[in-house]
Amino acid sequence: MQNQVETLTIGGLAKAAGVNVETIRYYQRRGILPEPERPYGSIRRYGTAEVARLTFVKTAKRLGFSLGEIAELLRLEDGTHCQEASTLAEHKLADVQEKIAGLRRIERTLAELVQACHEREGSITCPLIASLHEGSISGERWLPRN
Repeated sequence: MQNQVETLTIGGLAKAAGVNVETIRYYQRRGILPEPERPYGSIRRYGTAEVARLTFVKTAKRLGFSLGEIAELLRLEDGTHCQEASTLAEHKLADVQEKIAGLRRIERTLAELVQACHEREGSITCPLIASLHEGSISGERWLPRN
């Protein structure tokens, strides 16, 4: 008797993996998820391998990896390329740390501007709005790099 999970339609696969059917099709077009053969006169069937791959992709996306990076990780998944995978993760970690530093600068600047707004005491102009118009918020050092 064949296991029910080995005979999933694309809709069943989407439900099992917690993604949309269009997401599966998109991943297939990108080469991230293989498209199974369609038996003559029948529909494509998916199994546990595809559910596992979609779980891998979802987890990697939550860690901030792009689909291109995920495709590269999938290429390295045979277990013999740990150093290469580690290098990819190190680059991602550096990107995340840079974003966090940028967000901390934004947080400090906004806190200063909010404080200035609370201390304005009768000022006609709002310090926050004035700073935004002038483009002079802490020398713009808070802006994240893209």
